[in-house]
Amino acid sequence: MPFPAFLRIAATLVLALAAALLCAWLRTPLPWMIGPLLATSVVSVLGAPTRSWPPLRNAAQWVIGTALGLYFTPQVTALVAGLWWAILLAIAWALALGWIFGRWLHRRHAHRIGGNARSQWATTWFAGAIGGASEMTLLAEREQGRSDLVAAAHTVRLVIVTVLIPFAFQYSGLHGIDPSLPGARSVQWSGLALVGACTAAGGWLMARTGRANPWFMGALLVAMGITMAGVEWSAMPTTLSNAAQLVIGVSLGVRFQREFLTAAPRWLLDVALGTLAMVVVCGGFALLLGWATGLHPATLVLGTSPGGIAEMAITAKVLQLGVPVVTAFQVCRLVAVLVLVEPLYRRAAPS
Repeated sequence: MPFPAFLRIAATLVLALAAALLCAWLRTPLPWMIGPLLATSVVSVLGAPTRSWPPLRNAAQWVIGTALGLYFTPQVTALVAGLWWAILLAIAWALALGWIFGRWLHRRHAHRIGGNARSQWATTWFAGAIGGASEMTLLAEREQGRSDLVAAAHTVRLVIVTVLIPFAFQYSGLHGIDPSLPGARSVQWSGLALVGACTAAGGWLMARTGRANPWFMGALLVAMGITMAGVEWSAMPTTLSNAAQLVIGVSLGVRFQREFLTAAPRWLLDVALGTLAMVVVCGGFALLLGWATGLHPATLVLGTSPGGIAEMAITAKVLQLGVPVVTAFQVCRLVAVLVLVEPLYRRAAPS
């Protein structure tokens, strides 16, 4: 007899909490996100009936988006605005890297994907693009690509980057480089309620208008607008931020069902290898960009890495690595890729 959905969700959250507490005790990097991610991934692959709840993930993205937006004081905004040229270079880099990755996947797997040449190209193009997982999957489906392979590719990419970079940074000593966090320092409950209401309205409006990543982006933009105006109502409570990280870790981990790994093992292996290669070359690009901007390369690794915006911004926040810069780079890339990836596909696709 299958478990009711609410019991599966509750059991998954209890497991995630235990994993987070264990990782915190072991002093691993990002324990509240990586612990739940790894624990739910393992038990999901073993066949356990894990489950996440989309409204809870939306709430987590709303909390994280709000927390990040509260860093954008007028002084920080001026600093980030001065990096416009570096952000444009990072966008061009992401588009080029996604094109190369997609071409490589096409050469390796076009004959296994099936369908016609256009379907094969759509699958590998949107699987290689460094954009939001759900948006790239929907675009691939619209162009008659294999949406299952595209979703699998983005899941593997996000998990590898989310786990690899924090561990590499913590154990190489690359953390605490920017310990001074801008914005409000103390929690004011009345101010927090006001910020929460405003950012929730922003997320709801973005969702109603069908925007990408609405609860994160809506909350982020509203919180940025409030803070950029010089208004500092409240900081985000650490407990709430940790809970949001836990939910995001769970939502990534539950994607790894047993069928997920057995459906196309060669595809997943090549995606994993390609992701590792992209992390390495992004490290080299970050070194060059760091030399040109004067920013620490660790901050720019997070800003230019092929990870998800929420996961990389959380990493910057927890490891104290220039949260506003990382957020600005990742947000601008997300928007640019979403706007440009389909027109570029139509130009490059076989007729």
